[in-house]
Amino acid sequence: MPEVQYGASVRGALGMLHASKAMAAFASRDYVTPDDVKAAAAGVLRHRIVLKPEAELDGLRTDDVVQRILATCRFPLKM
Repeated sequence: MPEVQYGASVRGALGMLHASKAMAAFASRDYVTPDDVKAAAAGVLRHRIVLKPEAELDGLRTDDVVQRILATCRFPLKM
């Protein structure tokens, strides 16, 4: 994404892993689904992504960037 100055680090990826596992556990599952990852993404990545100053001045929010990234990801079809 051209609006992003700094992306999430390895700690961000670990945060996504743990948050997705927690979402699955709350749903009484011992496996993570793409919906768990999507649900955790904004909360975990919101403060880990740094936007370029121009993007912030244009009113872009990190939540918008996260949603745009998720929209471009291909997730497996549900069975």
